[in-house]
Amino acid sequence: MRHALRLHPDSRCEALTRIEVEIARPRAGGLRLTYIATGRIGELRLPLATAPRRGDELWRHTCCEAFLRREPGEAYYELNFAPSTQWAAYRLNSYRTGMEVAAEIAALRIEAQSSAAQYTMQATFDLPGLASEAGWRLGLSAVIEEANGRKSYWALAHPAGNPDFHHSDCFALDLPKACRA
Repeated sequence: MRHALRLHPDSRCEALTRIEVEIARPRAGGLRLTYIATGRIGELRLPLATAPRRGDELWRHTCCEAFLRREPGEAYYELNFAPSTQWAAYRLNSYRTGMEVAAEIAALRIEAQSSAAQYTMQATFDLPGLASEAGWRLGLSAVIEEANGRKSYWALAHPAGNPDFHHSDCFALDLPKACRA
């Protein structure tokens, strides 16, 4: 299933016309997110791909993000995926507190394709807790940096005020069930 991200009302992005995210659950515990950006891709600042590895502060530049929270509860995961194929996975106890590296997410697979009019980044990962089908909420977002340095903020839903992907309003989707073999 595919979902459109919305541009934050206080953001401006001249390079992109839309961002959509396709969600797939290939197996229990697994999640595949495909971010599809449409527009003038040459006007984006996209870091060159490197060897996949953990990185920090990826959100300072073009970066796609996912937030997962089990309902009910306040603890959640934050995952960041960069065009460089760097990635990050954190576990938080509650809203922006108790952040630590989520060591249980040992690796992410990131693949990207680009053309003049479309940029696609796919991130595939396993999270052992996702094997339980019940009660997971999902937030999807992206920080987009244009070649001129301007950043825009995209998400399924935005709370009032400044962009804040950690806000509970951003956990806007029920996580779909895994495919059955």
